[in-house]
Amino acid sequence: MHREVDLSVTAYGVTRPLHYALAVLPWGATEPHNLHLPYLTDAILAHDVAVDAAEIALRDYGVRVMVLPPVAMGAQNPGQRDLKFCIHYRYDTQRAILADTVASLAHQGFRKLVIINGHGGNTFKAMIRDLAVDYPDFIILSSEWFTVLPAREWFDQPGDHADELETSVMMHYHPELVDLSQAGAGEARLFALESLRQKVAWLPRHWTLVTDDTGIGDPSLATPEKGQRFAHAVARKYAQLFDELARVTSPDDFYEKK
Repeated sequence: MHREVDLSVTAYGVTRPLHYALAVLPWGATEPHNLHLPYLTDAILAHDVAVDAAEIALRDYGVRVMVLPPVAMGAQNPGQRDLKFCIHYRYDTQRAILADTVASLAHQGFRKLVIINGHGGNTFKAMIRDLAVDYPDFIILSSEWFTVLPAREWFDQPGDHADELETSVMMHYHPELVDLSQAGAGEARLFALESLRQKVAWLPRHWTLVTDDTGIGDPSLATPEKGQRFAHAVARKYAQLFDELARVTSPDDFYEKK
């Protein structure tokens, strides 16, 4: 089943005779994740959760979706470009990637795309609104996999970057890529301005002033068992979304009937 739903490993000979209800686009970044996780953590985890969801959707609902190769081109905060091999991709670059992806899919007859985002610095709402003008019959949904379920109900001390959550899920999918013995404490400095701490206004955090090891959140309590439970629960949520979306035939289907 895996090859039917993961474009990273499949071939045209597999996909050509099959019907796909929609496409799924995992999106991450290229950035340090504390001292113990891969640079591509955001892309890897978004992709793996998406593939799990696609397999569940096919097995439980009979809905086949294709997970596209993950995009590792993410937007970074000030200070992150100071970190070796951390790459910042501009909004216009990301918009061009998404626009080209939608143009190709639309040309092939697809009309539904779900973005599964793994990087908090990425925002797609404005892009999706613009593309809705150019492709009024093409449906694009965006989601952050790590916010689908409340982290505090699944983890002891979740943070928001290379923390217990991300480390646990990576330990579940790719234990060979995690060296927890190298991890920093993930301690972070808060804003000094009370208004910013209360979210009266938003300011991008200057990464090297906020954290010494690039992490925000203590990863020491991470376990593969926690990661498996959370990732599977999130994947089931996405599988349900794919099933519901596959049955949408017009914009009216998104709303309650009068």
